[in-house]
Amino acid sequence: MTIVILLAPFSLGLALVALGAFWWTLGHEQYEDPQGDAARILIEDDRDSPL
Repeated sequence: MTIVILLAPFSLGLALVALGAFWWTLGHEQYEDPQGDAARILIEDDRDSPL
């Protein structure tokens, strides 16, 4: 029963950290151009080649 007393606050803290990370990504415009990101992966860029 003592493990529940330890794990419950830990899981709530972890959930708050995840929620904070999500809000940070929203604030830094990480989801502004999903169509452009999807198309960008298909474009072959010569600068990325090892030769």
